[in-house]
Amino acid sequence: MITGEIKNKVDKIWETFWTGGITNPLTVIEQFTYLLFIKGLDEQETTKEQEAEFLAMEHEGLFPKDKQHLRWSRFKQLGSAEEMYEVVSKEVFPFIKNLHGKEDSAYSKYMSDAMFMIPTANMLSKIIDGIDNIPMKDRDTKGDLYEYLLSKVATSGTNGQFRTPRHIIDMMVELMKPTPEDVIIDPAMGSAGFLVSAAEYLRKNHSDLFLVQGLKEHFNNTMFYGNDMDRTMLRIGAMNMMLHGIDNPNIDYRDSLAEVNKDKEQYTLVLANPPFKGSLDEEGVSNELLKLTKTKKTELLFLALFIRILKAGGRAAVIVPDGVLFGSSKAHKQIRKEIIDTHKLEAIISMPSGVFKPYAGVSTAIIIFTKTGAGGTDNVWFYDMKADGFSLDDKRSPIEQNDIPDIINRFNDLQAEKDRKRTEQSFFVTLDELSKNDYDLSINKYKEIEYEEVEYEKPSAIIEKIELMEQDIIAELKQLKELLNIK
Repeated sequence: MITGEIKNKVDKIWETFWTGGITNPLTVIEQFTYLLFIKGLDEQETTKEQEAEFLAMEHEGLFPKDKQHLRWSRFKQLGSAEEMYEVVSKEVFPFIKNLHGKEDSAYSKYMSDAMFMIPTANMLSKIIDGIDNIPMKDRDTKGDLYEYLLSKVATSGTNGQFRTPRHIIDMMVELMKPTPEDVIIDPAMGSAGFLVSAAEYLRKNHSDLFLVQGLKEHFNNTMFYGNDMDRTMLRIGAMNMMLHGIDNPNIDYRDSLAEVNKDKEQYTLVLANPPFKGSLDEEGVSNELLKLTKTKKTELLFLALFIRILKAGGRAAVIVPDGVLFGSSKAHKQIRKEIIDTHKLEAIISMPSGVFKPYAGVSTAIIIFTKTGAGGTDNVWFYDMKADGFSLDDKRSPIEQNDIPDIINRFNDLQAEKDRKRTEQSFFVTLDELSKNDYDLSINKYKEIEYEEVEYEKPSAIIEKIELMEQDIIAELKQLKELLNIK
């Protein structure tokens, strides 16, 4: 976690953007990102120069001899703010836009339409001074810093739909336990939170993967995939991954549901919170997806997509609106039946409606399944999450109640859940029962509520108590009148 001191520094830089007229939080993050990237390039170059010098080797750097003045450490020492502004806006920014060509990296791929939007020399000077005072050589600090920036998008109430709460993402990753061999995709990636969390999980639990050359190459080049239809989010997502130490993620500008997306049986793990924007133009949707569920609803089409793009044995943990679980339309039933009968549905975790506040109050659930193509669903585990460690109002203040550790512990030992009663917070439901109930996956369909008999006093006894209380009140009023000499 970043310290309060660093947060204060970031807040001051944010305020500089705000008072300078840049008030859209996504624009602030973009401009902030470019400067972080420029600073990071210089630090990277310095490290490589030092290593080459120590090993007495030739070093061919990112900055040619005639471009040394474009390095952060050089231009920040220029005599005036105006001179620095000229260099950054007219030379440094075009340099980073074309640094690797259009196809070489996810970052440079989406820089072609990036714009330098800091309006004045004085404002740029303040921001550069502020960033220069933030220690960022440590990868974890860079990552945490970026998470803090992204959290400001959500709290600002703007474009919050791009951000799934980090603790929910981390819980889903913890449940799925990514392996060094996995090929992971989020087809609606936003700021790449799921991909970043999966990478952090692997660093923490499989540190040996960086000692094995093949696995290290896989981690940096062929493990992580993401699609989005917003180029701003692609730039932000690519930078988020770069700051978390992923060299070359495969991030594409793509409508994942469209016919142009030909991905099929390509990935081993899907982690996603796809958009629930209601309906779309059916003509643009892949015919293969419509075969699985004839609908215009994106939340159902994304489930069909996940089934198609997973390899046999591939797993998915995805967030869906509650309507997916119990919707009565033919399309709703069709996709649920497909997952339950043709593949292996493992778990439904029902989340409280406040999880996505302040920008959405929709009730959601996490669906976990494995693609088999040959069935396999026997008992489905249901969990009724009531608290996630934060209040369920718009403030989302930290609270003590938190079911997430319990969810992870119980999912890791499902054998121990076999004897749980339907009155408890988690329990199993059989395949036979699901099919008899029209494949309804709503937890309330199967949860049992225990009613306790409460015995009350007889009405005559309650009336007698009220009469005694009334007599006491009259007596006390009489005393008060005497004290005040009221007749």
